[in-house]
Amino acid sequence: MRLLAVHPHFKLEYLAAGSNAGSQITAIHPHLSWLFDRSFDATSVTKINELDLVFLALPHGESAKLVPEIDSRVKIIDLGADFRLSSAGQWGKYYGGDYAGKWQYGLPELPGVRAQICASTRIANPGCYATSIILATAPALTNSLIDPSDIVVVASSGTTGAGRSAKVNLLASEVMNSLTSYKFGGVHQHTPEIEESLSALTSKEVRISFTPILAPMPRGILATATAKLVTRISEEEVRQLYVEFFENEKFVSILPKGQLPKTSSVIGSNSTQLQIAVDEHTNRLIVSAAIDNLGKGAAGQAIQNANLICGYEESLALSENGMP
Repeated sequence: MRLLAVHPHFKLEYLAAGSNAGSQITAIHPHLSWLFDRSFDATSVTKINELDLVFLALPHGESAKLVPEIDSRVKIIDLGADFRLSSAGQWGKYYGGDYAGKWQYGLPELPGVRAQICASTRIANPGCYATSIILATAPALTNSLIDPSDIVVVASSGTTGAGRSAKVNLLASEVMNSLTSYKFGGVHQHTPEIEESLSALTSKEVRISFTPILAPMPRGILATATAKLVTRISEEEVRQLYVEFFENEKFVSILPKGQLPKTSSVIGSNSTQLQIAVDEHTNRLIVSAAIDNLGKGAAGQAIQNANLICGYEESLALSENGMP
């Protein structure tokens, strides 16, 4: 809603919520002062079917229940996981419940994907961890630099990655001055969408070992991916390949040598910061990536995809610059 306040073409017609239906919007989000006279509505398919475009941000499994009732002419950006996976088996393993099918995956910076998004009307918005990890490793895989079966990722996220629900482990007194892993042992639900998206870039199956960490901050993701290089290659050669891969991408920056990505630098933006290193001792590639999990990891990317499917310039209402 904050981002759409400055969008030149999208107008907020219908704002729905679950447990907050009926509440004044500024009572929950006081920074959205321009909506001081608006309240959240209850979910209504009738009202959704009067729209041109709808953003769905529902618990996993809920979009699939709602979508069959939505008119086919309504464009949809789904921020949940319901339509991200092509494998029913992987859905059952990581999420459970009925498999709803696969929509176009909405990560425009991948080769050929932007055109596919533009030709679509229903988009599965990527997960936040998935966005950072895929962008960090895609250039290396497309250039056959790394062993696709040996990608290891450790990534830290702010507490907003777990939503707004009141949970004991997310209370400030529990989170502050502490780091902890969670979904330990390769069971995080973003794993299959990362592997599917990266496998599409190479002729080989991609496997990642992913460990997420809860960090004592509200928002942001810092992901560090390492992978075995299949040959000896200099850091400068790798850097050049990454620069060429993203040279026309407004929202991805390869930082100058010596600068490292910081979550504080991308907060409020739709940007991704990347840095590359080669560990000559172990002959492994190391890539660090920073995004705002609520920006490029969710709402920003959703608007980027909405701009594309509606035929607008994809950066409308989105900023490359973080908030100081």
